[in-house]
Amino acid sequence: MCKILKSIFIGSAALAFSADAAEPIEYRADALFGVGNGDLTPYYMSANRFGKLTQTNNAQLDLGFNRDMDLTKRFTWSYGIEFITGATSSTEYTSRNENIGNHSERPAAIWLQQLYGEIKYRCLYLSAGVKDRVSPMLNFNLSSGDVIQSGNSRSVPQVRMGFIDFQDIPLTKHFLQIQGEFSYGKFMDKKWYENHFNYYTGHYNTGGLYHYKRVYFRTNPDKPFSATFGGQFACLFGGDTQYWSKGKLTKVVKNASDLDAFWQAMLPRDTGTEGYMQGQSLGSWDINLRYRLKNGAQIKGYLQNLWEDGSGMGKLNGFDGLWGLEYVAPNKGIISGAVLEYIQMTDQAGPLHWDPEDEKGTSLSQFQATGGDNYYNNGFYNSYSYFGKSIGTPFSKEPIYNLDGDVSYLNTRVKGFHIGLSGDPVQNLSYRLLCSWRKSWGTYTKPLLHTQECTSFLIEAKYDIKAVKGLSVKGEFAADFGRLYGNNVGGAVTISYRGLMNLFNK
Repeated sequence: MCKILKSIFIGSAALAFSADAAEPIEYRADALFGVGNGDLTPYYMSANRFGKLTQTNNAQLDLGFNRDMDLTKRFTWSYGIEFITGATSSTEYTSRNENIGNHSERPAAIWLQQLYGEIKYRCLYLSAGVKDRVSPMLNFNLSSGDVIQSGNSRSVPQVRMGFIDFQDIPLTKHFLQIQGEFSYGKFMDKKWYENHFNYYTGHYNTGGLYHYKRVYFRTNPDKPFSATFGGQFACLFGGDTQYWSKGKLTKVVKNASDLDAFWQAMLPRDTGTEGYMQGQSLGSWDINLRYRLKNGAQIKGYLQNLWEDGSGMGKLNGFDGLWGLEYVAPNKGIISGAVLEYIQMTDQAGPLHWDPEDEKGTSLSQFQATGGDNYYNNGFYNSYSYFGKSIGTPFSKEPIYNLDGDVSYLNTRVKGFHIGLSGDPVQNLSYRLLCSWRKSWGTYTKPLLHTQECTSFLIEAKYDIKAVKGLSVKGEFAADFGRLYGNNVGGAVTISYRGLMNLFNK
């Protein structure tokens, strides 16, 4: 492995400006103009968009370019850069801390969305920087979102390596393949927490670190039936955590971020601190079963089992998870793809937690009540979010929606349905329709006095203009109805241009 990595770096330096550089570079520009009536833009206009759109009224310019890898070559490389600028409306947040009071927040006038470089040698790749990534298991355009890596928030800067794609496992004669990768990253949303936290009660972490890994196995995809199965794992660790109570800072804890902490994030073990394992650990067991019909259409059934402790890993949290069906048409048409999903997070263990192993020598050694589950939240680190947006599924209402400055998830006990449709009814015209219903009970530690429900939808149409290659216009309209998000209506028009350029033509 070390020899391979060494070859990658040497090859990258030697060939960076070789003939490979003559391959075309894609550039793009998106001008978005959006309006609405709520505190934040409707749910589906914000969800699974890499954190690009959160405010009600927007005038945004999204610019970027990238060079993709040529996967037919043994050695290849890629890079990309994207930034967003513009003007948006602000959202008012309240605070019970008399020194803070009410204050308005909005995204920066300009920010770097992506900046990355990647190299590949044979089947391995190494990536560094900020790169937007989507779920390896689900349909990004139609799904409600992967429970661990959804593409909903901005991307955490990280170094990632692994297999570039599924690779045949030796001696299995193409029957079984493997794909895996892991990364380490650093959270850069310190200012967001400093500006949004209520400074009255709760805690927040700055300078934290991030670890992600996964391994998937897949049976022969050339066969009519194929199964993909495996798991994902994520961990938040390091940084400094501030604890507040009744408007006063009670303590600051500097969490371990040395080499041993990196190793523990990779291979967790009982450290005797932070309750059990060091860091906020969570993951999912994933399975996707696909059958290809004779006409080329595909039908998929999948499950993502979200877990944060041993009971969740052992599937003891009942029906909790993301359950889905997907249809992929063999050709473009009125319905090119469809997704139906059921999401449940209500079978977490209750609010009571007592384990005699946590209190050595206790006289209550014969009693045990393991509970206190609270998906995506943690008592030592931030919630599983970045710039207030969920790194996992956005189906659980995200911290950015908490206008009182609570930076945790307040609706983790939630269940509901999600539907996604897409199609190409006529030439150059495509559409996407998303709709969902959900019901929330709050959390076990902060239950709602009355349940809250919400119905959300989005309708989107895109038209590719024939007269100008690469130019398209997209319109979208979305709305929320119910107590969970309030009654919100919003719409946007996006003018996009895509093109290719070659800076090194001979």
